[in-house]
Amino acid sequence: MTAAPRPMIVGVVGAGTMGAGIAQLALQAGHEVLLNDLDEAAIARGRDRIASGLDRLVAKGRMDADEAGAALVERLRDAHGLDTLAAEADVVIEAALEDLDLKRTIFRALDSAAPASTLLATNTSALSVTEIASSTQRPERVVGLHFFNPAPVMALIEVVQGELTSAATMQAGLEFSGGLGKTAVTCRDAPGFIVNRVNRPFTLEALRMVDAGQATVESIDSAVEAAGYPMGPFRLMDLVGIDVNLAVARALHEAFDQAPRFRPSPRQEELVAAGRLGRKTGSGFYRYGADGPASGEANHPAGGRGPSGEPLAEADIVERIELAIINEAYHAIGEGVCSPEDADIALKLGAAHPHGPFERAGMLGLRTVVEALARLAASGEMDARERFTVAPALWGMATF
Repeated sequence: MTAAPRPMIVGVVGAGTMGAGIAQLALQAGHEVLLNDLDEAAIARGRDRIASGLDRLVAKGRMDADEAGAALVERLRDAHGLDTLAAEADVVIEAALEDLDLKRTIFRALDSAAPASTLLATNTSALSVTEIASSTQRPERVVGLHFFNPAPVMALIEVVQGELTSAATMQAGLEFSGGLGKTAVTCRDAPGFIVNRVNRPFTLEALRMVDAGQATVESIDSAVEAAGYPMGPFRLMDLVGIDVNLAVARALHEAFDQAPRFRPSPRQEELVAAGRLGRKTGSGFYRYGADGPASGEANHPAGGRGPSGEPLAEADIVERIELAIINEAYHAIGEGVCSPEDADIALKLGAAHPHGPFERAGMLGLRTVVEALARLAASGEMDARERFTVAPALWGMATF
């Protein structure tokens, strides 16, 4: 793991799964960590998660047992007040619940106690960094550091620039992320940042094919996995939690003025209402037992036929999902959210895609992409024209 430029004191606000993972990363990088949570029992659980994570590294030979012990005993401290944490820390990372009012309250408290030089970061995955920063007197020192779950394993951090975040703060965020051994990409403060936005069609288009009776849960997962993706969209939603995936879909739908291409699936709504959230409840798109997932056939209508009456071919399933992702990536760069290079890195590291959207577009050829999108837009499916209308940036780059 890449060594940090210098040992620092890192405050982590929120001792849940993400907070504990971030704290573990900071300890691995040689930093001292102050762990804070309103619930003292949560701090204890967070310490247990960190200890288990370090034990796994020792068992794999990636960390010395003495260093792991020293990290837990000498460099991990409880911080029971935001004021004391902020006054001492060089970097503070907020990893509390995704609630804007809560985060703004936390940042007001941090702002009142932290020295002017302290880097204040939010790990939000869905909320506006700009709105969170507006609760402080130093919005130029607030940055988004979006870690991916599980933080100790996932290689990516999205470094998010709020409207008033300074260039120096962005650089500090990039250097801190690199010091944790992560690959950092930069993006503008926009709904979904890079991965949660550009990868949204991976699940939404899969759901639409099932909702329309054009394919089955299993046929889509099988096709996508055969194309080189480590997990199909339905197995992925079951793993992450259908409720979690639905919450992000709802947030993006609202953030983009209810654009049809971001509309959540009624099937997700029904499963969440029924308490079938995926692996964590034993049932979602698949049912889970001791031997793993059972068939998902009961979770969608019979049929799985395309407009011609024939089952959709694997290539057609994969093409539709990939074209929608490519198009959304071009929408994002056209709006200045990120660079094509960072989008490719983000989708490969943050979503485990075998290739980035711009790499894939280059493999297919822009003319082929545009023609295929036009064909899908004219298919007559519900909202197809809006969902597959070629992004302006893609039109501008395609040549004929």
